[in-house]
Amino acid sequence: MQKFFHKLTLIFTEPAIRNRVLFVLGALVVFRLLASIPIPGVDEVVLQQFFSNNQFLGLLNIFSGGGLANLSIVMLGVGPFITASIIMQLMTVMSPQLKSMYTEEGEAGRAKFTQYGRMLTLPLAILQGFGFLSLLQSQGVIAGLSTFEFIVNVVLIVSGSILLMWIGELMTEYGIGNGMSILIFAGIVAGLPATASQLFFSFNPSELPLYIGFAFVALAIIYAVIVMTEAERPVPITYAKQSRGGATYGGSSSYLPLRLNQAGVIPIIFALSIMLLPQMVLNILTAFDIPWVAGANETVTALLSNQLLYGSVYFLLVFLFTFFYTAVTFDPDAIAKNLQRNGAFIPGLRPGAHTSEYLGSLITRLTLVGASFLGLIAVVPTIMQAATGIAALAIGGTAVLIVVSVVLDLIRRVDAQLSLREY
Repeated sequence: MQKFFHKLTLIFTEPAIRNRVLFVLGALVVFRLLASIPIPGVDEVVLQQFFSNNQFLGLLNIFSGGGLANLSIVMLGVGPFITASIIMQLMTVMSPQLKSMYTEEGEAGRAKFTQYGRMLTLPLAILQGFGFLSLLQSQGVIAGLSTFEFIVNVVLIVSGSILLMWIGELMTEYGIGNGMSILIFAGIVAGLPATASQLFFSFNPSELPLYIGFAFVALAIIYAVIVMTEAERPVPITYAKQSRGGATYGGSSSYLPLRLNQAGVIPIIFALSIMLLPQMVLNILTAFDIPWVAGANETVTALLSNQLLYGSVYFLLVFLFTFFYTAVTFDPDAIAKNLQRNGAFIPGLRPGAHTSEYLGSLITRLTLVGASFLGLIAVVPTIMQAATGIAALAIGGTAVLIVVSVVLDLIRRVDAQLSLREY
């Protein structure tokens, strides 16, 4: 405890760290102010009913940083930028030039790669904004808008998304931690008081055992998320001895850490984007008065409202995308070549193809566990709501995963800054 307070004191006494922390806090204040400004023409009563009956939009609200719940000017959040970043990373599989830019051209290549992601964010934000507003207008949440007013609203929320992307990048550069993750984290935390008050005012003494059981389950989920986020499989590595000029170098041992969850929350985000795509496309097509679109839109909405079907498809998509994203970001052949180039090998294995085959088999087994855990975390709200029948007790497993990941990352970065000052 004494060590904790010592670190806390250093955070606010060291000017460099203090300025970074204060910049992040100031940016979060600006973000929450923007998230409280609604777009014109919103019927708040219909909006609350619509969100309470649509868990899918509740999940999307997490990734908008809480701005979607009241249809603020930043209702899209950093979702378009995150989707663009994922698409760019997936494009490296199909484009050798993009892969070379991202992996071999250093900081300049990654900066250009990120710039392409920013450019892709704009058309994605326009498509998502148009789709969301079309959906909300068809459900009566936004009523009485003329064509000009509708276009103005699209421009507003697209501009809000681009502004939020800029704020997030400033937080990454001048603050501590990943700005995009912190914005999502802030939106989740900002919703806790409303959830707590809903539980308090709807409390029924006869349901006390249910609330106690919920508390234990919530703590167990948080503990499991922390363990799975930090879990890794160390692969022992030995460096061969080398003689140069009469001196002997190498011969040391180390290990290669393989994380149990290589993909983080990206498969969940990508699964949400895929599940949203059909409804978004159909809502855009409704503007052209195509006969079959209305029926198809009702069918898709009914399917998403089926909790069992929705949960099964969601779990499957998260499971598959975890394997896919891990395959994109983790290349056993490249790692085996780098080990061989640096004179390192895994004891008991030949360098090259044998090492690559071993690493590929190991990461597949680790990803199987990580993908199952991510899929379970994604459908936890559905399971809890079905088990308790109380919507307020639906534990947001995805939200818990994001919060824990961001907090652990912030702790590591602050410790790194403090260690840098001490040395």
